[in-house]
Amino acid sequence: MAYLLLIMEPVEQREGRTQEEGREAYRQMGEFAEGLKARGVLRAVESLTSLKDASRVTLADGDTRVVDGPFAEAKEMIGGFFLIDCETHAQALAIAAECPAAKWCTIEVRKVGPCYS
Repeated sequence: MAYLLLIMEPVEQREGRTQEEGREAYRQMGEFAEGLKARGVLRAVESLTSLKDASRVTLADGDTRVVDGPFAEAKEMIGGFFLIDCETHAQALAIAAECPAAKWCTIEVRKVGPCYS
């Protein structure tokens, strides 16, 4: 079963870090990813840039609307994700609890599946 671990971080968190602190956080996350890969449960992992680089696209009445970030109403952003394979939701939660980012972010665990069920 596939699960997505979304790294939900406060929007202002990255600006509050020094470059050294940011590099150390990134190193810890890379080490965590390598451990998941060695265990055979990692499908994909990516870090995402801040909301200032983001855009939102909507389509209404045939008109495309694009809004560029940062977004004033945003309190959190998806800082990255891990796509993992494991047997149960409980195992996905246990893996999320091992993630270094759980110390400074919220890890949202989502089962991958169709949107109609």
